[in-house]
Amino acid sequence: MSIIAKIIITLVAIIHIYIVWLEMFAWTTKAKKVFRTIPEHLFEPTKVLAANQGLYNGFLAAGLIWSLLICDVDWSKNVALFFLGCVAVAGIYGAITASKRILYVQTVPAVLGILAVLFL
Repeated sequence: MSIIAKIIITLVAIIHIYIVWLEMFAWTTKAKKVFRTIPEHLFEPTKVLAANQGLYNGFLAAGLIWSLLICDVDWSKNVALFFLGCVAVAGIYGAITASKRILYVQTVPAVLGILAVLFL
């Protein structure tokens, strides 16, 4: 896998680690500034739901990191493509149901990663 693909995968993983932190540990504090479309009074009652969502983002980050650690080139690419595809789909769904901004934060980097894995 090319160094550019690995850099993009790393960046997508870092984005998801940040999302994990926001949703699992900073939902009632820092997340209010990031998720501005959610009314402030809903953060406390949705804390457990956000933590669950954060855990799933953690699995995406873990899968992306795992893809970078696999020595077999074909397996590494396949695992990366799977998890980047999951991120892209989640981003599209989030853009449709929650905020268009998610498309740029999640889907665009994931698609760039997919393109890099496939063509570089």
